[in-house]
Amino acid sequence: MIANDKSKYDWAAYYDKTEGRPPRETTLFALDKFESKPFYGFGDKNLLAVDLGCGAGRDTIECLRRGWGVIAIDSEKKAIDKLSIRKDIPSNAQLTLQVGKIEDSIWPTCDFINSSFALPLVESEKFNSVWKNIRKSLKEGGRIACQLFGERDSWFGKSGMTFHNRHTVDLLLEGWVIEMLREEVEQSTTVRGELKLWHIFHIVAKKVS
Repeated sequence: MIANDKSKYDWAAYYDKTEGRPPRETTLFALDKFESKPFYGFGDKNLLAVDLGCGAGRDTIECLRRGWGVIAIDSEKKAIDKLSIRKDIPSNAQLTLQVGKIEDSIWPTCDFINSSFALPLVESEKFNSVWKNIRKSLKEGGRIACQLFGERDSWFGKSGMTFHNRHTVDLLLEGWVIEMLREEVEQSTTVRGELKLWHIFHIVAKKVS
């Protein structure tokens, strides 16, 4: 989920426009990594993913489709309501829905944490605590797939958000096996039709200890 003013954003319209879009590249990359190099539990029906900032479920559905159990968390009840009635939820899905901010949410030990474009919406003073919780909750061999916003992003400086530079990203990823780290600076149109400069770090990393 993405917004430059979370309190005034028309989330219902955003979910309507994005729910049918394909999973994020980072999500697919991480899931493919699990399948190409099976780890301790791959193939076990108890594999668990946590989708932080799940929105209408474009990534959650892909995890479910591949046989993962998913805890889908979003601060907007509209998102959870939208996801709960999706017709493409597999019949045997192990899906738990939870309304709450990332920084206030609690989730169990898991194998995969996905957070597409949601971590930048964590308040800066709470970000490090969230990141530590993410790392602590992942099993050894588990992965995170996420995006972080850079300092050249046109939303840089907005309250209630967190931004990074390459140095701080590198510090966050110390001790992880980095499988994808791509920095992107691009001007494009948002879902709301606004021209915006994006500065994004696309990340997939594996916990090794």
